[in-house]
Parts: sequence; structure tokens; C-alpha cells
Amino acid sequence: MDRLDTFLARAEALLARLEPLLPPAVPATDWSAPAFRWRRLGASAWLEAIHQPHSVALDELIHIERQKLLLLRNTEQFLAGRPANNVLLTGARGTGKSSLIKALLGRYAVQGLRVIEVDKAQLPDLAQIVDAVAARPERFILFCDDLSFEEGEDSYKALKSALDGGLARRAANLLVYATSNRRHLMPEKASENREGWLKDGEIHPGETTEEKVSLSDRFGLWLSFYPFDQDAYLAAVAGWLAHFGLKHGKHSERAALQWSQLRGSRSGRVAWQFACDWAGRSSKERRAE
Repeated sequence: MDRLDTFLARAEALLARLEPLLPPAVPATDWSAPAFRWRRLGASAWLEAIHQPHSVALDELIHIERQKLLLLRNTEQFLAGRPANNVLLTGARGTGKSSLIKALLGRYAVQGLRVIEVDKAQLPDLAQIVDAVAARPERFILFCDDLSFEEGEDSYKALKSALDGGLARRAANLLVYATSNRRHLMPEKASENREGWLKDGEIHPGETTEEKVSLSDRFGLWLSFYPFDQDAYLAAVAGWLAHFGLKHGKHSERAALQWSQLRGSRSGRVAWQFACDWAGRSSKERRAE
């Protein structure tokens, strides 16, 4: 009996040492949430519920009316069970690409729309995500923000399979909406356009370019966003100041222009940052500006 007790004590000690090395138990997905984040810890991965996602009202996003119209139409087709496209939103920074996708929840969550945020490093897990939501009645947008790939990265191949479905049929209740500052998502070199150029054993470098372009081609809808001119920037400032209950006049206009000059940029994001700073000041501080 003493030998058995000794064995059990040693076994318990061994398990106690191994327990921190074991992957954590995967929590059950709370499907009542409007948004999710794909999380990975070691060998475990799961959908983490986000019950209060960051969002803005669609009406607060200005100077992108055409892009807004096309994205809403595509999303409504998707929610209605009609054919719809994966979407790539590209262009100038701070012009509302990410905010427009986030704003969809405020409009369509009650109709069953859900958003899953996926980091670029987690793209190899896309097949697992598709399997996790395939049998759900909701409609899911896979949101990849600020997407681009550097030389040597191959995680884009998993995204290509998710967009076209690979051998398996593409999930009917999931679309990919991605934002990027690059239209083709990957760096392109001048040498890749020289068909006769031999580099690192690549006899047909033009085919390398085709491989890179083929990723963005898998997005059926491209939406381009452009830098704001001064009028658009000031209109955005007025809108965000109204959001904080403030009026926009000559005083705030002058301060907003100075703010954009210091930032070296005019965009919706810069307008929001100015409005936050302006609204955070006291009346006396604003008058002293």
C-alpha cells in the first residue's frame, strides 16, 4: 500500500508540473454577442465575444457617400441571402475605411449581421473559423483591418482559399471585408515587370506579379478612398464637433486648419482627433486659442 501511495503522490506531482504546459480549455462561444475576435493561445483557438463593439453611426461618416452606398447594397444582398461579394477597401489613411465596416453593426445587427475581427497573423486559422460558423443562422463578416503582406509571407494563401473556397464550397454565411493602404496587398518591384529578368532563379518573373495581383482579384468589390480636400476636412470637423454638441465657427475653423497643418494631413481621422481635443478643452481654453 505504501508503494501505491508513493506512486500516486509522484503521479500527482508530475501532473502538477505538466498542467501549466497544457493548452487552456476552449471556452464555449457566446453567440448572443454582435461581434467576435478570433483568439489563439498555444494550440487553442476560439471566438471571443465582444458585447460592446466600437462603432460609429453611418451618418457621421461623410465624403464617402458612393463607397457607403455600394457597401450597404452589397451587405443587404448578403443579409437577404442573395449573391454578394467579398470587399476590399483601399486608399488614403484615415478616410473611413475601417469605420465604415464597423458602422455596419449599428445598422444591421438586428438583422443577424455579425462581425469577426481577424489579425493577419491568424489567417492560417481561417478554415477553422469557417467551420465554426458554417452551421449558424447569422451572417458573418470576417473583418481584416490594415491588411498587407511583406516579402516572404505566405499567410495570404489561406486568405485566397477562404475567398474562393478552395476545393470545399465557400461558406454561404460568411464574407471577407478587408481594408488596406495597398490595392494589391503585397509589395511590387520594378524588376517583376521585366519579363526577361533573371533573379534568384525566377525565369518568369511576370508570373510572380500575377501571383501577387491574384489575391486582390479575389475580392469582387473594390472600394477606393481618396484624401480629403480642405472643404471635406472642415465638413468632417463640423460633423464631429456637432457629435460633441459644439458649434463650428471661424474660431474652430482656424484652429482645425492649424491642427491639420501640424499633422501634415487632412482626413476624417484627423478631423476626429481635432474634435476630441477641442471638445476636451474648457470654454476659456478654446477662446484663448
